Amino acid sequence: MTTETPAALAVADVTGWSDEVDVLVVGAGMAGVSVAIEAATSGARVLVIDRGGRLTCTSAMAGGHFYLGGGTPVQRAAGFDDTPGEMAKFLRAMSPECDPEKIRRYCEGSVEHFAWLESLGFEFERSFYPGKTVVQPGTEGVMFTGNEKVWPFRELAVPAPRGHKPPVEGDLGGASLVVGLALDRLERLGVEVRYETGATALIVDQDGIAGVTWKRFGETGAVRAGAVVLAAGGFVMNADMVSAYAPRLNALVARGMALGNTHDDGLGIRLGESVGGVADHMEGAFFTSPFYPPEDTLKGIVVNQEGRRFVSEDSYHARTASAVFEQPGQAAYLILDSETMVKPAYGFQPLIDGWETVEEMEEGLGVPAGSLAKTLTAYNTAAAAGEDPEFHKAPEYVVPLDKPPYGAYDLTPGKCFYAGFSCGGLRVDPDGRLLSKDGEVIPGVYAAGACASNIAVDGSGYASGTQLGEASFFGRLAGRHAAAHARRG
Repeated sequence: MTTETPAALAVADVTGWSDEVDVLVVGAGMAGVSVAIEAATSGARVLVIDRGGRLTCTSAMAGGHFYLGGGTPVQRAAGFDDTPGEMAKFLRAMSPECDPEKIRRYCEGSVEHFAWLESLGFEFERSFYPGKTVVQPGTEGVMFTGNEKVWPFRELAVPAPRGHKPPVEGDLGGASLVVGLALDRLERLGVEVRYETGATALIVDQDGIAGVTWKRFGETGAVRAGAVVLAAGGFVMNADMVSAYAPRLNALVARGMALGNTHDDGLGIRLGESVGGVADHMEGAFFTSPFYPPEDTLKGIVVNQEGRRFVSEDSYHARTASAVFEQPGQAAYLILDSETMVKPAYGFQPLIDGWETVEEMEEGLGVPAGSLAKTLTAYNTAAAAGEDPEFHKAPEYVVPLDKPPYGAYDLTPGKCFYAGFSCGGLRVDPDGRLLSKDGEVIPGVYAAGACASNIAVDGSGYASGTQLGEASFFGRLAGRHAAAHARRG
C-alpha cells in the first residue's frame, strides 16, 4: 500500500475517450448508488465504476442500521415524539467538530430520506426493540443504537431511538438488502454499473474536473464527465495510511481486525487530494468490542489497571471501546459478582478468573492493592441507594456488587477481540462539493460516504447507522448537485 497521491492528468494528454457522461460515480456502495440514483432521476447521464463486484462493498457487510429521526413513521408507531431539533441537539453533542449546517440538513431531511429509502422497495417494520443490544435480533424497525440514553447526553437532548433496521433477522444482511435494491433501481433507470473497473487518476482542464482514467484488468481508458463523485470507501485497509494518519488502528490492522473490504485503501481520498482537496479528521477511528448483550453485563463495573472506573458502563459499545484505548496500558476489566455474573453473548472478552475476595481479585488482576476495594466500596455505597454519582449510569443497571465470589472479563486489546475502521475523509460542503485548504469549491468534483468527512468524524461520538445514514443522505445531495453542475457545464 502507499500514501502517495496519484497525479492528476491534463485533458490535453488524453488521447481518446471510452465514454462521455454527465456524472461519473466512483464506487458502488451505499453512497455511490445513492449518488447515482439521484443524479439519474435529475436527468443526468450517469456511469458508475467499482473495483469490486456486485455487493462486495463495505456497506453490504454492515448490519443495516440507518440513523434516522425527527419523527419517522417507525418512531411515531413506537410512541416516540422525536423532532429534528432534538435529533440535531444530540448529534451536535456527539460530533461537536461537525459542520452544524450538515447536522441541520441531515436532521430536517431525515423523514423525507426515510421515505426515499423505503421507495427502493422495502418497508421498515413499524416496531421497537426495547433491549440493549448491538443489532435487533429480529425484524424490529427501530432501537437505541448510540448514547441517547447515556449521561450527559440524555440531559442535552430528549432521548429517542433512531437506529432503523430493514426487516432482516440477525446481525447481518440489512444493508446488503438496501444496496441490492438500489442497484436494481439503477438498472431500471438505465444506469450502467461497471464492476472490476478502478479509477486511476482524475482528469483536469481549465474549468476544473473533466473526467477519470480507469483500468480493468489489462484494459485502460478515460471517461469524460461533467462531474465526478468520489465514493470509493475509507482507508482502513491501507496500512501505510493508517500508520500515517490513524495509528490507533495499527494493532487492529496488523491482527486482521479491520472492518472493511480490500478496496478500502484510501484511493478516493488520495484522488481528491490530487486536485487540491484536503482531508479532515483522519485521526478519527471507530473501535468496537461489545460486551453486551446480555444487558445484565451492564450491572458490572469497568475498571482500568489502576482499579478505577473511567466510563459509564451503559455507554454505546464504541464509546466504551474508545475509552479503553485511552487508558494506561490500554488495560481494562469488566467486574461482576455472583449475583450479576453472566457471559457476554459475542464471547469477545475472555474470563480471567474468579475470586472469593476483592483482595484476591486485586492480586489476580495486578492492580494496586486497595485500589479496586476503594472503587467498589464507593460504588456499592451509592448503588445501595440506586445512585451512581460518578458516571450516572442508568438506574436499571445500578446494583451493589457485594456478593462474592467475583469474576472479571478482560477488555484489554490483544487479549480481547476488537475491530474498527477509519473515520476521516475529504473536506466537503453539505452538497458534497470538494473544498480546498482555503475553503474554496473545487469545480466538478464531489465526495460522499467514507471518502468524505461529514457527521461521523470519530468513533467515540458514533452511533450505529450514522455511516449508512449519512452515506445515503449526503450521497443524494451530492448526486443532485453534480447533475446540476454537469448541466450548467
